[in-house]
Amino acid sequence: MRYQGEEALGLVETVGLVPALKACDEMLKAANVELISYENIGSTLVTIMIKGDVAAVEASVAAGARAADAIGKLTAHNVMPRPIKAVGSIVSVHDIDQ
Repeated sequence: MRYQGEEALGLVETVGLVPALKACDEMLKAANVELISYENIGSTLVTIMIKGDVAAVEASVAAGARAADAIGKLTAHNVMPRPIKAVGSIVSVHDIDQ
């Protein structure tokens, strides 16, 4: 799914794939959001990226951060309410629909 910057962007970063997948599962269950992509940063860092309206993304990121922290190492989480359109090119590198 190509992100165009039209909705809020949520990010959760973990050390390792297992906490990232747990975070992703909880994020998608917690609110009406869509998975955009993931990124293996290197050094075992994995970032999950979602989009939706601001309130849904905030709830989703909070749930994902709690889940990741409970079973592994959470390194960062963030909600960007209205990122500029160019951010879409960065977060869509591993577009889940490709």
